[in-house]
Amino acid sequence: MILIKEYKLNGKVLSLEVGKFAKQANGSVMVSYGDTKVLAVAVASDEPLEGKDFFPLSVEYREKYSAVGKIPGGFFKREGRPTEKEILSARLIDRPIRPLFPKGYMHETQIIVQVYSSDQEHDPDVLGAVGASAALAISNIPFEGPIGEVRVCLLDEKFIVNPSYKEVESSSLEIVVAGTEDSILMVEGDAREVAEETMLEAIRIGHEEIKKIVALQNELVKEIGREKISLTIDEFENEIVKLVEEFCREKIKSLIHSTAPKDERRKNMKLLYSETQESLKERFPEKESLIASAIHELESELMRDMILDEGVRLDGRSTKDIRPITCEAGLLPRAHGSSLFTRGETQSITTLTLGTKFDEQKVEGLVPEFNKKFMLHYNFPPFSVGEVGRYTGVGRREIGHGNLAERSLKNLLPEDNKFAYTIRLVSDILESNGSSSMATVCAGSLALMDGGVPLKKPIAGIAMGLIKKETNYKILSDILGDEDHLGDMDFKVAGTEDGITGFQMDIKIKGISYEIMKEALDQAKDGRLHILKKMNETLSASRSQISRYAPHLIQIKIPVEMIGSVIGPGGKNIQAIQRDTQTEISIEEDGTIAIAAVTPEGGEEAKTRIKLITEPPEVGKIYKATVKRILDFGAIVEISPNNDGLLHISQIENRKIGKVEDVLKIGDKVEVKLMKIEDNGRLSFSRKVLLQNPTAKTDEAEKDNN
Repeated sequence: MILIKEYKLNGKVLSLEVGKFAKQANGSVMVSYGDTKVLAVAVASDEPLEGKDFFPLSVEYREKYSAVGKIPGGFFKREGRPTEKEILSARLIDRPIRPLFPKGYMHETQIIVQVYSSDQEHDPDVLGAVGASAALAISNIPFEGPIGEVRVCLLDEKFIVNPSYKEVESSSLEIVVAGTEDSILMVEGDAREVAEETMLEAIRIGHEEIKKIVALQNELVKEIGREKISLTIDEFENEIVKLVEEFCREKIKSLIHSTAPKDERRKNMKLLYSETQESLKERFPEKESLIASAIHELESELMRDMILDEGVRLDGRSTKDIRPITCEAGLLPRAHGSSLFTRGETQSITTLTLGTKFDEQKVEGLVPEFNKKFMLHYNFPPFSVGEVGRYTGVGRREIGHGNLAERSLKNLLPEDNKFAYTIRLVSDILESNGSSSMATVCAGSLALMDGGVPLKKPIAGIAMGLIKKETNYKILSDILGDEDHLGDMDFKVAGTEDGITGFQMDIKIKGISYEIMKEALDQAKDGRLHILKKMNETLSASRSQISRYAPHLIQIKIPVEMIGSVIGPGGKNIQAIQRDTQTEISIEEDGTIAIAAVTPEGGEEAKTRIKLITEPPEVGKIYKATVKRILDFGAIVEISPNNDGLLHISQIENRKIGKVEDVLKIGDKVEVKLMKIEDNGRLSFSRKVLLQNPTAKTDEAEKDNN
């Protein structure tokens, strides 16, 4: 039976279609919005996986090139490994649905979302999340949803739900909001220094549409939803929990009250795990994962009770205290900019590299191809948490953390016409114990300013946590890794002293009130201002000069009709300029030319040569010319590829010479003054006047400077 449910969202129909596609999956839904169609499929294994201490869920999101009538590039002409955009979209689906699978459900579960048609107006990622939720909701897979997900932007003081790409580009705020009928589960986005109240209002407006999307899915469930798989409870679970409680409670209490450093606390906790396993293995063979789970639950309960009842955290801080912060800038001599930011046991070393137009990143996908001038790459090596691990390519978490930091910084960067460099930041996490992505924001801000990038304002970030038990709760500033892992919320806020620039929130419980969210935002602002103060003690504004090792960039504008002359036949002219001056030159369609030089002198030389090509010769001006031909009565000298003229034998020296070859040869560089432009356009030069009056050169230089 084919069933379609639909409603109108921002002027277009959002529809969910079931019963036509991928019928052998546990659940499948085709989501349509305008001309965009996204198929979401949910599949689960028949039997649970034994011995796993984590829920085996995988989420894949793919955009088909055929969705916009394209054939993939490259040799194989087919879609390859997921792009960063696809990975980030998969995370937007994974993060809100993962907390909604019930405890004890250990069947391997896979969500696959594929974009089959795109109107190229709206991003299909949020439709993928809606489809994934609907597929799970109607399936037999246990799922405490459904959820909805929407994008919200603020354009001209008006909130728009599910905006177009163009609307997002012009907006002052863009966030993705996901939630259930009665609570928010996830928020992610960036903004141009908006107030906390504006952020809350955007979330509230997004949630109103989410409720309608959830209602649409509930209609599907009511008509065709399947009975959920029943969860089996291990017969020994209650007994194991009781014995772990007796054996570990006081020991765990002592450990969490010790305020020991992370590595010492982890070693002692690991030892306790081993001792408990050893004491129970004879009675409960092959139940290691169940024993470990019971210890973990007890540790979580006791840590949470300590914070709620005593207001004390694992490292002895109160709920609002920020860990000690140290900052350093300019520590790497040959990097174009660098910083070291340390907050407690979290540390980022971040480097800045300035490049040219040729270093921009080309981005392909469903939207028209475009170039990125700002990139932030985040690396999380295993030694940062004191572990040995594979050191290969970056994972999804690293791509997600880097993207959050990049979005938090991008809106405060200078406009292209004021700073034409391509900018790359690389954050290497050297230590990690809580919110390395926000440490990256702080270190990135310092590295940009150290490198002379005219950042409009310093930017800092902070991660907030939550411990909630019924109506009792505590909001935590600057959370530790364990507080993130064992707590109820990971709430990252980045911004300047005047407003929010980046935002990410994941809720691990069934929801929090807007009052708690507002309190967390206000507390985050206090923490952010404290961190900014510490950063400003090291570097409060961008340095006046870029690094001497960075490429020297010069921008000039020429008439569009002269672009061909600068390039020359087969690129001859521009290649010669680049070769002779050791520069890279890019030319835009509007006549904007960017010159990147190894030395300032090379850049100025290239600029001069381009001006000679594009500007008409001026009588009385001094030029550097190249001897091209020798004649009996003089030499033909060239001041630019399009302009040459006669240097008569009588104008070569301030004395009489017998032959031109006695003084000049082909290829010589000589300074000449343009004396006359004949009616037929021929140029006449003199070298003699400069030899007779050497001060003429100085006068001419001063004239050029003025």
